[in-house]
Amino acid sequence: MRRGLYLVPPRLPLGGKWSPDDALALNTLMEDQEGRYQICGPNAFNRYGLDEQVPTRVYVYNNRLSGERTIGAVALTLIKVSDERLGSIEEVETADGLTAVYSSRVRTLLDAVYDWSRFNSLPRGFEWIRRELAAKRVSAAELVNVTARYGDKGTIRRMGALLEREGAAESLLAKLERALRPSTSLIPWIPTYPKRGTVNRRWGVVMNESA
Repeated sequence: MRRGLYLVPPRLPLGGKWSPDDALALNTLMEDQEGRYQICGPNAFNRYGLDEQVPTRVYVYNNRLSGERTIGAVALTLIKVSDERLGSIEEVETADGLTAVYSSRVRTLLDAVYDWSRFNSLPRGFEWIRRELAAKRVSAAELVNVTARYGDKGTIRRMGALLEREGAAESLLAKLERALRPSTSLIPWIPTYPKRGTVNRRWGVVMNESA
């Protein structure tokens, strides 16, 4: 894991080969670094049934390390963030009795919009949010709260435009508006598409694809 820190099982399995699971690798690494983490991105998309693809790497927000690392058979993509961007989590007990920390369902939906470039998650993230709202697995109020706390300006504007279309209460939309500074700049709804289409003036978003 690092020079002087090793993971050794109490006994070797038949065949003599052993590798830690994701939770053991992450918990040991973060305890050594005195840091916090939460599994995010493609792993969380799969966990909550948003995406059927099973990632080959474990994507991890944490407040200590950045870069790629391999511990046994566990391939990690470590994404260092500020302490303030960690939170809204779900703790999951593994079959071995360990605790793995995941981003919550609503935080995962937010990060599909916030970290779209890293996770290649737009425009499909918008459909995930619609689907989760329709199924009442998340609420507009939860999305507003997590967006106001963990989102940046672009994320707030895109989430506001989406929730307005989905009929969210005006009081919730106003809460998002209060988190924004006045601006005349426009951003595209789908960041990777040309900035052409109708303009949502309230949120400063060019609706460059049917939303």
